[in-house]
Amino acid sequence: MLSPSEIVFRLLLGALFGGIIGFERQAHGRPAGFRTHLLVCTASVLIMIVSLEYYNLSAQNPEFIRIDPARIAAGAITGVGFLGAGVIIKTGLTVQGLTTAACLWMVSAIGLSTGSGLYLPATVTFLITFFALWVLRKIESGVPRLKYKVLTVVRKRGTGGGEVLALLKEMGFSTSSFDLEYDRVKDEETLHLTITYRDDSLLDLLSKKLGEDKEIRRFVLRG
Repeated sequence: MLSPSEIVFRLLLGALFGGIIGFERQAHGRPAGFRTHLLVCTASVLIMIVSLEYYNLSAQNPEFIRIDPARIAAGAITGVGFLGAGVIIKTGLTVQGLTTAACLWMVSAIGLSTGSGLYLPATVTFLITFFALWVLRKIESGVPRLKYKVLTVVRKRGTGGGEVLALLKEMGFSTSSFDLEYDRVKDEETLHLTITYRDDSLLDLLSKKLGEDKEIRRFVLRG
């Protein structure tokens, strides 16, 4: 059986770990921030403590049904999955909230480890998480990212999109997907392309080039 002081220590340590990680998420304007991470981590500590206490009771008293302490802990990890799903938002080709969802899952694991009394793995995991969120974030922001946009072009029927593809290639865009539709009634063709690029200034230049093309009736850039 755990002493009251040990129980309080584990709960406070879990709250500290979860709170620090949550503070980083809060500072970057994420929906699941300081309080959410603190509560998830502390709850995970409590769940693990309860699991261990039930296991100890079943070991000391034959009338108790023997309980596997890992089963309740596994339920906690599953429950955190629902919280993680709630912070993931998909907008066009952009997905936001994956890091926050991973953080919720991580603080739950840290809480379970702390609740089990495994302080070393809990502390090392906390430090790795902190390093990934604070240090690697700065390194990652300095790496040029490949960006995606969906380009829809409606033009008079002609070369099947060959001229548009040639323009994109000339400007330095890459095309990862291409779809072409014909409308014989309106005598026009619609091109749906997913384009990739690194320099945002290329988008303004592309819009200007497409706007100057007399064969193009309309175009839309989104994503």
